Amino acid sequence: MSEDQSKTSPVLNLTEVDYDDWGDGGKFEAKMGRVGRALGAQKLGYNVTRLAPGKAAFPFHLHHANEEMFLVLEGEGTLRFADEEYPLRKGDVICCPPGPDTPRQLRNTSHSELVYLAVSTMETPEVAEYPDSHKYAVMCGTSQEPTFRIVAKRDAGVDYFDGESD
Repeated sequence: MSEDQSKTSPVLNLTEVDYDDWGDGGKFEAKMGRVGRALGAQKLGYNVTRLAPGKAAFPFHLHHANEEMFLVLEGEGTLRFADEEYPLRKGDVICCPPGPDTPRQLRNTSHSELVYLAVSTMETPEVAEYPDSHKYAVMCGTSQEPTFRIVAKRDAGVDYFDGESD
């Protein structure tokens, strides 16, 4: 065990989480507390997300490899899931399996802060799709330390043999 691993506690109180700003400064804006990294997690990703009223952390999206779970810690909001919307409140647990039929987005549709714990498998490589904007993303590595990531419009593809020489 390395010196850094021996100093990592398996316990972290959520009042001690450090938050980073995340988003585009518009409707996608959040405070992200990277819990998994602080705990030394290897196969699951954990974070605490804080959303101001009217905000979402991420666009409506789906994952082909990773499953996500959310636990609402404070506040109220809305889960957009496939073709439905569900009201959210403190104590709600949300399951978002991978696959093309399960796009999701958590939004704060209330007048106070929405806080939730997000847990995700860390399968790599991963392909995510964004149905509203017709984009996709291909990623390897972790979201904090990607080794490869590309985001493109679905219609921007080329033929499989494009640019290949004989």
